[in-house]
Amino acid sequence: MVKDLRINREIKSANVRVIDAEGKQLGVITFDEAIANAERAGLDLVEVSPTAEPPVCKIMDYGKYRYRINKKQHDAKKSQAVIHVKEIRLRPKTEEHDIQVKIKNIKKFIEKNDKVKISIMFRGREIAFTEIGRRIMDKIKSELISECVIDQEPRLEGRNMIMIVSPKK
Repeated sequence: MVKDLRINREIKSANVRVIDAEGKQLGVITFDEAIANAERAGLDLVEVSPTAEPPVCKIMDYGKYRYRINKKQHDAKKSQAVIHVKEIRLRPKTEEHDIQVKIKNIKKFIEKNDKVKISIMFRGREIAFTEIGRRIMDKIKSELISECVIDQEPRLEGRNMIMIVSPKK
């Protein structure tokens, strides 16, 4: 997770710009002086900016630094909201009661803050009757409009008619 920085004897430059543990600049000094300062403080010499001329090094506890960075990344990852997309599949010949059951399932998904992809699959010659699929989508849309937001209006993608809904904020 943490990008690997060069520390102590891994640094290859003869002269380095040094910042001490309190954040005070010590200026450009030789590598040997910098490593001696770090050892006197009981800390590590860490190359924080290897591309600068001369490279910028900081005297710090590298283990604590890595721990803090990993902790920040872990907390940021934990606070991210994960959005799941659930899919409900129908056919043009789906009966009224079955559609009502599907709508009930969609409402459950919406309550759990999941996006829902509603797709009507057309097989064979059914593709000629897309208006049946449109009517089913309109029916679903009219029943869900109070509880969710339509992200994507019903549209045909290949042999499927797709609509995407998400919970209201």
